[in-house]
Amino acid sequence: MKRDSRLSSVLHALLHMSEQDGPVTSEVLADCMRTNPVVVRRTMGLLRKAGYVSSAKGHAGGWTISCDLEKLTLRQLHEALGEPAVFAIGNRTETPDCLVEQSVNAILDETFAEAEALLLNRFAAITLADLAREFTSRHKRYREG
Repeated sequence: MKRDSRLSSVLHALLHMSEQDGPVTSEVLADCMRTNPVVVRRTMGLLRKAGYVSSAKGHAGGWTISCDLEKLTLRQLHEALGEPAVFAIGNRTETPDCLVEQSVNAILDETFAEAEALLLNRFAAITLADLAREFTSRHKRYREG
């Protein structure tokens, strides 16, 4: 099963955008992220619908962050992306007749739910501003290094 990397990609794009003084085009973001501008526009469209970014057309157009980085959490971004599955592992059969497999599924389902709740709670505690500070710190050490 292919992993969904949209959250990572969105965080990458938003951090690049937070460092800019004006709008950033889909082409520039696509170049930074080594992807296609169409993928950027599709993904940013989900964030625009949630009110986290805005876009302007034309010569000076592009994407801008339209919310407070101190308040925007990873969980909110995960939700804006449609809450993709956080695990690439799952049950062999969703509705098995075998009692052994039913037992396995019950324990795995419970464990996955607990792990997902922990992860989403952690996502709710991390803001985009936290990531921006982490980047700034790493960048400073890199320049000094």
